Amino acid sequence: MIRFNFPHITGKEIDYIKDVIDQGRLSGDGVYTKKCALIFKERFNYQHSFLTTSCTDALEMAAILIDIQPGDEVIIPSYTFVSTANAFVLRGAKIVFADSQSIHPNVDHSQLESLVTERTRAIVVVHYAGVSCAMDEIMEVARRHNLVVVEDAAQALGSLYKGKSLGTIGDYGAVSFHETKNIVCGEGGLLVVNDSAKVLRAEIVREKGTNRTSFFRGEVEKYGWVDVGSSFLASEILAAFLFAQLEQFDLIQQKRMLLWERYYSAFTELQSLGYTLPLIPSYAHHNAHIFYLLCPSLEVRTALIDFLNTQGIKAVFHYVPLHNSKYYTRINSERLDPLPNAERFGDLLVRLPLFPDLSIDDQDLIIEKVYSFARGK
Repeated sequence: MIRFNFPHITGKEIDYIKDVIDQGRLSGDGVYTKKCALIFKERFNYQHSFLTTSCTDALEMAAILIDIQPGDEVIIPSYTFVSTANAFVLRGAKIVFADSQSIHPNVDHSQLESLVTERTRAIVVVHYAGVSCAMDEIMEVARRHNLVVVEDAAQALGSLYKGKSLGTIGDYGAVSFHETKNIVCGEGGLLVVNDSAKVLRAEIVREKGTNRTSFFRGEVEKYGWVDVGSSFLASEILAAFLFAQLEQFDLIQQKRMLLWERYYSAFTELQSLGYTLPLIPSYAHHNAHIFYLLCPSLEVRTALIDFLNTQGIKAVFHYVPLHNSKYYTRINSERLDPLPNAERFGDLLVRLPLFPDLSIDDQDLIIEKVYSFARGK
């Protein structure tokens, strides 16, 4: 079976983890956390970043830092992972779902203003497949209404919007290092804080609501409970694994981009058979996180996934739009307008295997089998 994903291992992960063990400092904010933070600052322009145990944690930290209160409204795209919504639901927010664009799974920025009410506090955007949303238009809406913008850049490490790293444009950015991402540490995440006035509070929130980090810097004589927070801090073991990955970022990205571009070039003829290829806007530089196809119908997509599975190829669909989820329909008593584009991507999108160590021979087999199915052979 050609797997959908297989994490790339650089060979240095075990060495660095052993170094952590030998040092006897396993909890977070140690040597390797600081090494990672330096790379994030110098390579990705994350001036204030906080390593967490997951991207979900990073989003939950953002919700706390925004001071979301029960009844506040937060606008998010429906076509996303549940963590994007859960982080704010846990603070009591009402989620207002936005539709995708007709041509891309990213949020339809043209409808955001119509969703803003007097109770709206934040807009959360998701850079699907590492492809940037239209951030200028989104930030303009946010400024007009004094709203906070959170970039869910879980899939977008290394991606750019007009030359700027995703995660650095809004007030906060959240990145994932889950094993399915380009750079991994099993589970792991990062909160990017772009509002310098919130940096000290972010330290406190991440350290269980204590000023422990200030204590370690010698700024206070003792530390205590000063705010709300939780145990969001990632261990040095995760940081050591992550550092090994970050050292080979360029190599990993070169391999992924080669595979992505080979898929795109090979599948050009599929468009005449009713399939749609990914769209990359001119303002976006993506990171080859996902290669997807849009099938002509849900029935075709289901049949394609089943066919590829019989051929030893693991292909998968992606999100079920959250506005149709069992949980949301149970808690939401209001009639919701249809979100046809999100539902379309939920029905038609199929992701093909893409990971750095996917061989060219295996990729050629995948391409061959997709064409075999599409041409009815």
